[in-house]
Amino acid sequence: MYAVVGCGECSALWIVEGRPETSQCPRCGTTRQYKKRREFVTTEDEDHAREVRSSMLATRQDMGDAFAGLDSFAEMDSYVDDAGIDDETYLQASGIDTDEVAAAADRTERGSGGSQSRRETVTDALRTLDSPDEAAVVAYASERGVPAEYTRKTLQKLVRAGEATESGGRYRLL
Repeated sequence: MYAVVGCGECSALWIVEGRPETSQCPRCGTTRQYKKRREFVTTEDEDHAREVRSSMLATRQDMGDAFAGLDSFAEMDSYVDDAGIDDETYLQASGIDTDEVAAAADRTERGSGGSQSRRETVTDALRTLDSPDEAAVVAYASERGVPAEYTRKTLQKLVRAGEATESGGRYRLL
């Protein structure tokens, strides 16, 4: 159930789903018991509630006749896909290689390449390498695009923070 309700303080109109105990005005922040709010329309269809609210707002601004000439929300929603240019055309016009974008999206969805932070790469090295020393962790991280200096600093920070230990030149996550 959707209801178009109004605020007694600032005259704002909004749509509320269901029947909550209280509702808060999105404009002025006044909170009241829902049953004390004025319900202008109650309907099962969200689009109908949108139409009523929009019509009321247009009428307040003496634009009721102009609003009456517009299509319904459902009809306008179907126009959105046809409006403007598609993503591929936009990217190409911006000088971006769309094939490379698609490949990056595929890598992200598969969870490989580029989706891991540099810090996560360092901790992953400590987790996967067998009794890793600094050189092994640096090599592991460098293969994945993490600078050696960053890796060394991160190892020091992990030890200082108590998230890893270093003993005899070997690191271990705690």
